[in-house]
Amino acid sequence: MGMIGGGKDAFIGAVHRMAAALDGEIEFVCGAFSSNAEKSKASGEALRLPPDRVYANFEEMIRKEKELPEGERMDFVSIVTPNHVHFPPAKMALENGFHVVCDKPVTLNLQEALDLKKVIDQTGLLFCLTHNYTGYPMVKEARAMVQSGKLGKIRKVIVEYPQGWLAQLLEATGNKQADWRTDPARSGAAGCMGDIGTHAENLAEYITGLKITELCADLTTFVEGRKLEDDGNVLLRFDNGAKGVLHASQIANGEENDLNIRVYGEFGGLQWWQMDPNTLIYKTNEEGARRLRPGVGQQSEATKAHIRVPAGHPEAFLEAFANLYRNFAITLRARMNGEEPNPIYTDFPGIAEGIRGLAFIDTCLASAHSDQKWTKFVI
Repeated sequence: MGMIGGGKDAFIGAVHRMAAALDGEIEFVCGAFSSNAEKSKASGEALRLPPDRVYANFEEMIRKEKELPEGERMDFVSIVTPNHVHFPPAKMALENGFHVVCDKPVTLNLQEALDLKKVIDQTGLLFCLTHNYTGYPMVKEARAMVQSGKLGKIRKVIVEYPQGWLAQLLEATGNKQADWRTDPARSGAAGCMGDIGTHAENLAEYITGLKITELCADLTTFVEGRKLEDDGNVLLRFDNGAKGVLHASQIANGEENDLNIRVYGEFGGLQWWQMDPNTLIYKTNEEGARRLRPGVGQQSEATKAHIRVPAGHPEAFLEAFANLYRNFAITLRARMNGEEPNPIYTDFPGIAEGIRGLAFIDTCLASAHSDQKWTKFVI
C-alpha cells in the first residue's frame, strides 16, 4: 500500500494505516503525505519509511512507483486527503495500473464521481470506498436478518448521526479539521450532510438493501459565520414503499458520534448504535426485545467472517475499518492469483455507493432550496 495524504498529525491517516496493518495482509511501503514536500518528508521519517519511497506529491509517487519492478512497487494506493484531492490522484492511479482505496465522500462532486466510474470501468481495477460502519459484525448481522426475511417487508427506517463538535465557530480558531470540513472549496457543496449525513444514508441502504427514491430535506446553518449547513432533517421514501427519517447534526451540543439506526418490518424490528457496536437489538410484539452479540448463537456466515475475537471481547471502530481493508486485500490477492474471490470478502463499498452518496447530497440541497415538498432521488 502507498498512501496519499494522512501525514503524521492527521487523524484519519493514522486510522487507515492501523486498519490496513491489523491483519498482516498489507505492507505499507510508500507515501506522499502532503502537498508540501518538506512536510511529506517529515511524515515519512516519522513513519520510518525509506527516504526514496517518500514523495513530494502524488504525481511523483504514482510515476516513480510505476517505474519500480513488479513485486516491489505498491499494488494499490490509499487516498486520505480532504475531499477536493480525491478525484485527481484516484484517476491518475487507476490510469497507471494501481488499485485504489479512498476515504469518503468519493470525490468533491457528483460529476467527478461519474467521471471516476468511467475510469474504473475502463481499467477494470478494484476500488474501495471506506464507509467503515458497514464493516461492523452486527451491521452484517442486521443486513443478513433483513435479507433472510426475518423482519418481513421493511416499513420504516430511522437513522441518526448527531455530533456536537461544531456547536461553535471552531473553524475560526485554527482547528484544521473544522477549517477544511466547513470550506466548500475543499469539502464540497454540503457540510454536515456531506461529512456525516452520507454515512447515515449509506448505512440505511446497506442494512435494508433498499434504495432512497425521494426525499424532503430541511437544512440549516445555525452557527453564524459558517459557510455550510451544520444540521439537517430529511424525510425519506424507499423503493419498496417504506418511509424513513434521517437526522444528521454537528451542533448537537454534548453529542459524540452517536450514529444509530432503527429498522422496522411487518414481523419485527432492529436497532443498532455505533457507540455500542457489539449489541444489536431484535424486537417483536410477541417476544419483546433480545440483545444479539457477536459470536453468540446462530449468526450468518457473513457476520462470523467479520468477528475477530471470542464473544465478550470488545471490538469496534478500528476493527470495522480493518474489515474493509482485509476484504479488499483478500479480493485483490485472489485477482492477482487468477482466482475467483470468496463473495463474503467482496463485500466492501465501491464507486456505486460513492455516487449515491453524492447524489444524496445534491438531492438534499435541491430539496432544501426548493418550495416543492418532495424531490426525486435520481442517479
